[in-house]
Amino acid sequence: MSDDHLSAEPAPAPAPRPDARSGGGRDELRTLAAPRRLAVDELVFTAEGLPGTFRLQLFTAPGVRPVAVATQIAGEEGMGLMNGVERYAGAVWERHCPEQEVPPVWVERQLWPEGSPQEASFRRVAFAGADGYRPNGPRWRAITHEELQNLVGTEVAAGRGDGYVPRPVAPEPRLVFEEFAVARLGRPEPFREPGCMPAGVRWWRRWTRQVLPDRGARRCCWYHGGDWHKVSAMALDVLRRARTQGVEPDDMEEFAVARAAAAGATGWETRALATLFSIADAIQPDSETGYINGQHRSQALLEAGVRRTVVLRHVHAA
Repeated sequence: MSDDHLSAEPAPAPAPRPDARSGGGRDELRTLAAPRRLAVDELVFTAEGLPGTFRLQLFTAPGVRPVAVATQIAGEEGMGLMNGVERYAGAVWERHCPEQEVPPVWVERQLWPEGSPQEASFRRVAFAGADGYRPNGPRWRAITHEELQNLVGTEVAAGRGDGYVPRPVAPEPRLVFEEFAVARLGRPEPFREPGCMPAGVRWWRRWTRQVLPDRGARRCCWYHGGDWHKVSAMALDVLRRARTQGVEPDDMEEFAVARAAAAGATGWETRALATLFSIADAIQPDSETGYINGQHRSQALLEAGVRRTVVLRHVHAA
């Protein structure tokens, strides 16, 4: 579906196709020009799943294509206008003019801090096509403020809006150590390791190990150098004791090492236990299919058939 050479009236003919010839040039702007009115002036436009915010000015009139002007301050919450243009334009299209066969004429203006070497300017974005409400193939061309106002036939605000108030900065997530079922860990993809750690642990193998656990140690690498069943059992005990005593996350590693010493743990067991309670080195599932940290230990835990261990979570306030 083309964003170029579009007539004011919707055509009953086949849907417009991508066309890179005009690229949103001056001739096209003159073709699209028509008197419109400011129908929407939303200082903080956002939508579910949208990666940022911006000011939306939407200009409409019967029988002509809407014009959307997105204005954003550099550093505003989320993704910049250029990087998020397909998602931003698609969200405006779907919310405010879903009956249109093509996205609104899209104009963006990124505002830069005072003294920045980059200059704020209006830029017309022409899309090569669209899939549903997701335009694609964007091409940028600068247009002047005067050209934009001629396009919509009325005044267009160039600023972020006097009533704009930045959203409060989201609080930093809390760090929480918690018990976790090893079988629910995502499939690891270890890197820079010898052949003892092939990529991933297949689902059938991890469930087999849950029934037939392996407690043996190997000489191939540190990760296979001890009994993860014993270490995980110690970790769960440390977690319970720490919660009773109100130990803070930053102090958990020291607390765990002290418990390991009291229990007569070996050097390998002490180190392995410490990694599970290290803020910098704990196993951190990103989701059930990925990791922030800890793929090699997760691989070793899955291969051993450990049932439950301790992981680190970043918990965001509700």
